[in-house]
Amino acid sequence: MKNWRSQILLTRKRLMSSFSYASQLTFFDVPVAEPVVNVASVPQRSPFRYPGGKTWLVPRVRQWLRSLAWKPSLFIEPFVGGGIIGLTVAFEQLASRVLLVERDDQVAAVWKTMLSDDDNEWLAQRILSFDLTHEHVLKELETRSASTKQKAFRAILKNRTFHGGIMAPGSSLIKNGEAGRGLRSRWYPMTLARRIRAIAQVRDHISFIEGDGLAVLQKYAGRDGAAFFIDPPYTAGGKRAGSRLYTYHDVDHPRIFDLAKRIDGDFLMTYDYAEEVVTLALQHGFKTRTVAMKNTHHAHMTELLIGRDLGWSE
Repeated sequence: MKNWRSQILLTRKRLMSSFSYASQLTFFDVPVAEPVVNVASVPQRSPFRYPGGKTWLVPRVRQWLRSLAWKPSLFIEPFVGGGIIGLTVAFEQLASRVLLVERDDQVAAVWKTMLSDDDNEWLAQRILSFDLTHEHVLKELETRSASTKQKAFRAILKNRTFHGGIMAPGSSLIKNGEAGRGLRSRWYPMTLARRIRAIAQVRDHISFIEGDGLAVLQKYAGRDGAAFFIDPPYTAGGKRAGSRLYTYHDVDHPRIFDLAKRIDGDFLMTYDYAEEVVTLALQHGFKTRTVAMKNTHHAHMTELLIGRDLGWSE
């Protein structure tokens, strides 16, 4: 991969000489204060407890898609993860079809199983019948079944019993958990089964690809009537969260912006705020806006929205 950080810094120095860039940079030095979305008001669709989840962004995605003069024939999420955005689009019929893409084989197994005619109910029943104890969890996670549905169950089990829902190497089982409930802190069998069964009701409108999100982005960039939600692992601008939270965190960020420039339809991109990301956006002629959110520890943070036209967000 090219030394893109050096290239970005050089571009930033050139851009700083222009008044328009200086004005926008000042805007980001003082983030816009906005109300934080109450995530409890957003329907919870995904069985994942996902690090970097976008439940807080759901109201803004609705705003964006409803502001378009056309209803997307295809909504594409090339880095789906827990998939709350894609699921919301499918459930609320904000696009005719939804295409989800994930490279992580554990996460992909869950999506394949939930969208399967045969295995969706099996997964729901397996969760409901599992006797969650420390011994049983360890025994299950040590199993090496080649079955996709068994792999899916282990992924959900790990996601719900590991610290922060992190499944990447280096993560470990919850010890104390919330209110001293240990492993059961995030294990809600009936809730998980209900969400999985609900996904079965919209699976005819959802397609899934296990693979490289950038390759899919490149393939569909010229698709007329397509809308993209691009939420890559946050490793740009020296950010380390992505490398700690996700197995596949090494992403070519400049290429994402190059491909977004080619999109015939529309897109919305999200990133942690970083000056290098702002520079990439301005270099490609995109608009940027800060939004308030809370992380999993309820700390107030600022994230970045990027798009061609963010007038709908004002």
